[in-house]
Amino acid sequence: MSAYSELANGIALDSPFPAAKNGLFTRLMNFKIGILPLPAYLVIAAIVYGASLVEVKKGANIVSALPADMLGGFAVIMVMGWLLAEIGARIPVLKDIGGPAILALFVPSAMLAYGLYNPAMNAATVAVMKTSNFLYFYISCLVSGSMLGMNRKVLIQGFLRMFVPLLVGTIAATAVGIAVGLLFGYTPYRTFFFILVPIMGGGIGEGILPLSAGYAELGVLGKTQGDLIAMLIPAALIGNVVAIVLAGALDRIGRKYEQYSGKGLLVRSGNDNELLKEMGEVKAIELPLMGCGMLMACGFWILGGLLAPYTGIPGPILMILGAALAKVLRIVPERMELGAAQMYKFIAGNLTYPLLVGLGVLYVPWNDLASAFTFGYFCVCAASVTSLVVSGWFIGRVLNMYPVESAAVTACHSGLGGTGDVAILSACNRMGLIPFAQISTRIGGAFMVVLGVFAIKFFG
Repeated sequence: MSAYSELANGIALDSPFPAAKNGLFTRLMNFKIGILPLPAYLVIAAIVYGASLVEVKKGANIVSALPADMLGGFAVIMVMGWLLAEIGARIPVLKDIGGPAILALFVPSAMLAYGLYNPAMNAATVAVMKTSNFLYFYISCLVSGSMLGMNRKVLIQGFLRMFVPLLVGTIAATAVGIAVGLLFGYTPYRTFFFILVPIMGGGIGEGILPLSAGYAELGVLGKTQGDLIAMLIPAALIGNVVAIVLAGALDRIGRKYEQYSGKGLLVRSGNDNELLKEMGEVKAIELPLMGCGMLMACGFWILGGLLAPYTGIPGPILMILGAALAKVLRIVPERMELGAAQMYKFIAGNLTYPLLVGLGVLYVPWNDLASAFTFGYFCVCAASVTSLVVSGWFIGRVLNMYPVESAAVTACHSGLGGTGDVAILSACNRMGLIPFAQISTRIGGAFMVVLGVFAIKFFG
């Protein structure tokens, strides 16, 4: 089964040679990488990789034939993302624990560390991810589209209930993590402040950086912020890997035991069959409405950034709240909601695994991850994340939420910000939960950072 079967909704490209019904060529055309027939994929991949090895004269300068802009960047991450996702979906065992997401995120990171990701490809990836800020565009499209396309009742109930499993999960992860840390000789001080807080801190940009700045300002361990960042990042990375693996396992459980899965629904509402039917309806694609959906996504993001300095609330959180209010108050006409939902499906179906490639290259330092990988350290990280997910499962059941979805959203509390949310939810094929995941990651992460900085004043 293709790694894109869940995301791309069965998009298929017909052969340009309908008369060739049998033979090797037909078999090759029927073998897909992503949604491309293998021969077409190989041609495009050869062009992209070949261009990365060739230099051309441009004015007075010698530059790579692979442009370091959106064109070159999208070409690189899409070629790699589609291939790695397809491989991850075909490897036994790995395919059942989020293989496509794991390979798409970590293989490029390893390639960069070992010199297999050449400079031209790296420059193109940096251009599309950082210069063009593709990650935030992706998140804004997913948040606005999934929210506006969601059933209003499900949205309201989901937001009201998700904070309980998040709180209980945080307490459980802290208790279990400290207990396991003691077994391997880690003091509660080191376990909490240098393993647990980074794991649940909301990522690198929103968690590790402000946390390390706070620790450095207080003179913790007499180290600089740079030294502290190097100490904190490995826990966040390992915790994210464990969350991705557990998310893949949740998806497998949901497919095998359907009574535990909402198939993307977070809250049991009494009319779940109708809601699932509504979610599964395939409506005709309207390109002008998709353009409207893209503009609304950009508008919500800009609104968050505009209000952030006046409210003290991070822009991404304000974007989520703005989209939620627009849905709850029925401010956006239904046809515009449809456009946002269709734009979300297009972005999620085609660019999720390519995005993970870019994130792996830019934000997952392979050497830091490998150097921290001792058995005891890994066990502390794994135990805390596992307890977070397990508590989300059982508390979700108590609150009349679907256990698989509740556990998946709670798992995002251990994710690397938006990066981790995408990786975790793509591993369990539930990208529609991205608004709840963002709340879990950002609000839960902000709470842990503040708690960590204030608490270390008394214990440091």
